[in-house]
Amino acid sequence: MKILIVNAGSSSLKFKLFEMPNEDVLAAGEIERLNMPGSKVKIKYGDGQVFKDQQDNISYERSAGIMLNRLKDLNVIDHLGDIKLVAHRVVAGANDFDKVTKITPKTLRRIVELGEIAPIHNPSEAKYIDIVTSILPEATQYAVFDSAFFHDVPAMNGQYGIPHELTEKFGIQRYGEHGINHTYITQEAMKMLGTNQADIVTLHLGSGASVAAERDGKCYDTSMGYTPMNGLLMGTRAGDVDPALVPYLMKRMGASADEVIEMFNERSGMLGVSGISSDMRDLEESSDPQAKLALDMFLNRVIKYASSYITELDGVDAIVFSGGIGEHDEWVRSEVCKKLRWFGVELDEEKNKAQEPGDLSSTDSKVKVFLIPADEEIAMVRDVYAYQK
Repeated sequence: MKILIVNAGSSSLKFKLFEMPNEDVLAAGEIERLNMPGSKVKIKYGDGQVFKDQQDNISYERSAGIMLNRLKDLNVIDHLGDIKLVAHRVVAGANDFDKVTKITPKTLRRIVELGEIAPIHNPSEAKYIDIVTSILPEATQYAVFDSAFFHDVPAMNGQYGIPHELTEKFGIQRYGEHGINHTYITQEAMKMLGTNQADIVTLHLGSGASVAAERDGKCYDTSMGYTPMNGLLMGTRAGDVDPALVPYLMKRMGASADEVIEMFNERSGMLGVSGISSDMRDLEESSDPQAKLALDMFLNRVIKYASSYITELDGVDAIVFSGGIGEHDEWVRSEVCKKLRWFGVELDEEKNKAQEPGDLSSTDSKVKVFLIPADEEIAMVRDVYAYQK
């Protein structure tokens, strides 16, 4: 059975086509820098073959067309109808969805409605579902929710200090994001540690970024909140801001609340601070002092959350780097670990420069430092295949 996994992020589209139940990867692709100059397409398929292309400002709609049509054009499949199941990563499921869910018109409407929690993600994910439905009308589609992992967060960490009746009435709590990958890298870290009883801090660092604390495989705390805007400084998202800034900026800018939130989500973060780019690579190459400030602010927020979670857990057995920045930026890993030395974290700089997945900690480190590439797709395909059997 061929199952297509669609993982649409805020600035990239990842996808993998699996042959199940053997978990054979028939093709794996990524389209990055969506809606930016220099959008890049890369698809691995066959016996080590690679297709590459570069275009400017590939949109969400165009990326979906590239994904599906190239699988046929590259002879990965004979017909689009060979794809029987499609699973989509969906960020916000709130309390409505805590497991894999078959997509129906009712489910899709609710995903769209939950866009008020994840305005950057849910609407575009719903759009991909619509596009895939139009191209693959016979395929069964499922949603796998990022927020499901955070249902275990204890109330002291998951709830806000607002009147309890509002928490209950409106379902206001921390829903988190990147839960599929936090789940996967936590499970992989426990395998590497050789135990299911471990305290771990996982760092999913990319254009969207979050830190989570895990105890014995369950989430204990997370940097993201009711929406994915909260927490770390991100590519275009502001992260933690004083809520009083919303009415203040509404008055000063003559803007609506929605317009201020849109600014916090899409024109802030490293892009807003630097005035140059939301891409870490562009900022590291720049000599502009605002680019340096954006980098410093990003690192500062990562270190604050990681160190606070290590303290909250009374120490940890491991910290894990993942995500586009976490996996590919040796400088970020080095700078974060330097600040965590107080907790017994010691990075082997030679291993760090090699950037090979695995244990990057030095021999005398009291805490393991793991580099575990994000593989939300394998986690998703296992869940969906098990669910539909």
